[in-house]
Amino acid sequence: MLLITNQTPIDSIKINFDTEALWLLNIALAIIMFGVALSITIDDFKRLIKNPKILVVGLLSQFILLPFLTFLAILIIKPHPSFALGMMLVAACPGGNVSNFFSKMANANAALSVSLTAFATVFCLIMTPLNLEFWGSLYEPTNNILKEIQLNPYELFKLVLLILGIPLVLGMIVNHYHPLMAEKINKILRPFSITVFMILIIVALYDNADIFKNHIHLVLFLVIFHNIFAYFIGYFTAKSFRLAKKDIKTITIETGIQNSGLGLLLVFGFFEGLGGMALLTAFWGVWDLFSGMALATYWGRKKK
Repeated sequence: MLLITNQTPIDSIKINFDTEALWLLNIALAIIMFGVALSITIDDFKRLIKNPKILVVGLLSQFILLPFLTFLAILIIKPHPSFALGMMLVAACPGGNVSNFFSKMANANAALSVSLTAFATVFCLIMTPLNLEFWGSLYEPTNNILKEIQLNPYELFKLVLLILGIPLVLGMIVNHYHPLMAEKINKILRPFSITVFMILIIVALYDNADIFKNHIHLVLFLVIFHNIFAYFIGYFTAKSFRLAKKDIKTITIETGIQNSGLGLLLVFGFFEGLGGMALLTAFWGVWDLFSGMALATYWGRKKK
């Protein structure tokens, strides 16, 4: 087991999240991805390929601009190194699966949301390890952490493949050969898996109530700023390419709702639950659900 030397008091914070809870989170994320994939078809990929502008804008916003502009923001704000690496990790993750649900609430392009989720899942197998390694190595304080934990991009790729890639393929196979069965399973599985995921977050918050109470002020501004920043990146990127209003909403939500559950797995799987990273990523997972619900409700009720 690798140990990170010269830890600060912040990095010594221990989030109560044992191996059993980690496995449950793994399984919950895989099931959520499988549930999303039950409504994805090859036609979703074809539709985006036929309209590459939307695909390029979505991937540009999420995998290029968000990590890059996060890096620039870190250079200006100069947060604690493990907070900075946590921000880079969140920015490197694909969109959260609940973005599809929020897109429907916001009267956005739900079909585009599902299609982008599929593309982003495939894309993140390469881009998540690459972005984290690349941007993290360019900033000396985070580069020092990466050197100490000896991040292996291949091992990170394997974990992302197991949690997101394989469930995506299996779900699409079931939908292709048994569409009626996939629809029936999806009606039960999606709400169930998201409920289980939410319960895991609530239990984790309860188990770590004192830690959050005593330390949440350290990441409160960073997380709220970073999340709103991500929404703005998605919104203005899509708007600058003159996309339709519904598509702008979708890309905004896809960029602002990051898969922090995956991020949390990576923190505990590769960074030994490093206190600053774990605290920031865990709060991201709670906050973006709140902000996503608020934004989707506002857009959903707003008249044209």
